[in-house]
Amino acid sequence: MKGLRKRMVQGLRESGISDERVLEAMAEVPRHFFVEGAFSAQAYADKALPIAKGQTISQPYTVAYQTQLLRLKRGMKVLEIGTGSGYQAAVLCQMGMKLHTVEMIPRLHSDAKEKLSDLGFRPKMLLGDGSQGWAAHEPYERILVTAACPEIPLALKQQLAVGGRMVLPVGNLDLQFMTIVQRISRHEYEIGRLHEFQFVPLRGKSGFQ
Repeated sequence: MKGLRKRMVQGLRESGISDERVLEAMAEVPRHFFVEGAFSAQAYADKALPIAKGQTISQPYTVAYQTQLLRLKRGMKVLEIGTGSGYQAAVLCQMGMKLHTVEMIPRLHSDAKEKLSDLGFRPKMLLGDGSQGWAAHEPYERILVTAACPEIPLALKQQLAVGGRMVLPVGNLDLQFMTIVQRISRHEYEIGRLHEFQFVPLRGKSGFQ
């Protein structure tokens, strides 16, 4: 599998991913460990794959792209919304982040917790409404949302530290734009919109469902 991971990482590099820390982490984390058994042979193909409860594990390029946009430094306090399979969380842990991750679906939460633990990762994990963030541990230097948002959730903006950066897909159910939110001061934010993507919908009070 290491050979397949190496080939996957080379493909990411050729696709424009340039953050070596992201590439190194993805070269180490076993993506096949987070993929449903029937799809394990496709674990290192650059495509999204189905997991339990109608959700997906994002394609490697999407994981790398979002992670690169965060502009991470080792030891940063990061909030991930949508633990899903746990793969993105594993990449962030591998990069040395102080990770807090929230998942709304009990099966995904428990499966991801077990898999991350088996790999030696111990992020703080919450079963709950990710669209409302995790206020008990705010503020966060970085926030990553791995599901489509109809708009930027107010709770997440409020939990972002001044000087912090949030990356999330915003749009309708069919198409979203990768969006960057930077908190300039207590009341000021800068918002930028980048490329088009398609994610599963964010659930919860500030989501689609």
